[in-house]
Amino acid sequence: MERVVARLASRSHGVVTRRQLIGAGITRHEIAERLESGALLREHRGVYRVGHRAPSVEARYLAAVLACGPGALLCGPAAGHLWGLTRGAAPPPHVLTRTERRIRGVTTHRARNSDLPRTTHRGVPVTPVPLTLIVLAAHLPSDELARACHEAGVKYATTPQQVDALLTRHPSARGTRNLRAILHGDTKVTLSKLEERFLELLNQHGLPLPQTNQPAGGRRVDCRWRHHRLTVELDSYRYHRSRHAWEHDRRREREAHARGDDFRRYTYGDVFEDPRLMLAELHALLPAELRVA
Repeated sequence: MERVVARLASRSHGVVTRRQLIGAGITRHEIAERLESGALLREHRGVYRVGHRAPSVEARYLAAVLACGPGALLCGPAAGHLWGLTRGAAPPPHVLTRTERRIRGVTTHRARNSDLPRTTHRGVPVTPVPLTLIVLAAHLPSDELARACHEAGVKYATTPQQVDALLTRHPSARGTRNLRAILHGDTKVTLSKLEERFLELLNQHGLPLPQTNQPAGGRRVDCRWRHHRLTVELDSYRYHRSRHAWEHDRRREREAHARGDDFRRYTYGDVFEDPRLMLAELHALLPAELRVA
């Protein structure tokens, strides 16, 4: 029996359901004995942790989803945290359910649409990234929502068009006006200290300010001077440590050239440590007679 339980638990962050245990041939009496001895720890009704008192975030979220029945999905702030779109401590679980549910410690939302897109991330059934952004729009202020959109693009190649396509199916969702404004560049946001310092340097040296985090060619770009036909990407090491990121960067450069833009890439060192060469290059690329972005 120990091996059976361990095998079930190993597939799902140490979380098992009563239905799974009975399906594996473990009796109700044996389940009760294990609960009494502490070998099983009750997380929710019919959902247990197997002998560990410090569950991972994944275990906590998976237990909440399993407690909400078939077809349930992690959603909202919890989904944003699981995908890595938001910062800070893990929020309490929010779960999208097919039927009305009341689960202690879980915020449940009844799905109005039975065919919502679904996926699994880190072993937890969860709303896909575009749908997660739509739900997050009801919970996050503009700067944090813009950062979530940025993370979605960097980590998962999520495009404004993908989110827009899903928005047409959820036109009345809370926060969609704010999300659309961010997706289409109507809300001016600064996403990082690197970007803030870059804009400060432009101001200090009399250079025109670009449009920031604007859609261009189907993707969002860090900085673009439309009238000068110039695109600049600001690279931090955090987002450029993988082959995927390297390929993504090369694609952005090709797309800039395809739309007729010159393209430059500046690093943390260019902006914070020694900006002289960068500023000299920008003065040459942004002539004084054209002082609009």
